[in-house]
Amino acid sequence: MLPVNLLQLFIISLPVACIAWTVTHEEIFREPRDYCVTKSKECRSLFQRKFYYLFTCEYCFSHYITAVIIYITGFKLLFDDWRGYFISFFAVVFIANIYMTLFGLLRQNLKAEKIEAKLKDNELQEVKEKSEDK
Repeated sequence: MLPVNLLQLFIISLPVACIAWTVTHEEIFREPRDYCVTKSKECRSLFQRKFYYLFTCEYCFSHYITAVIIYITGFKLLFDDWRGYFISFFAVVFIANIYMTLFGLLRQNLKAEKIEAKLKDNELQEVKEKSEDK
């Protein structure tokens, strides 16, 4: 039973990571996210600042997504009562955040490679233009 639960843990963590990353990082949610960033800094109430902040932090937001996913799936780890929900909640958050960290590192590396390739292209273009001028 434990191997099946572990497989479920890694699978259930995928949509949590995907949703949390998309809402907190991707362009499609930029305007609402920018609004939330502004409100998280300018609201007078501590509760309001923290409420808006949760939509800008993938770690914070993943907790709320996890709660919804666990509610929908009824996923439990190790125990068949409330303790199973409690453990699964933190396990899913942990694995989802590992996924998001790995995805962030992958994107960062791809972006760096893209920049390096563009710089090399620019250098080659400059060399080509200099050789044509001669």
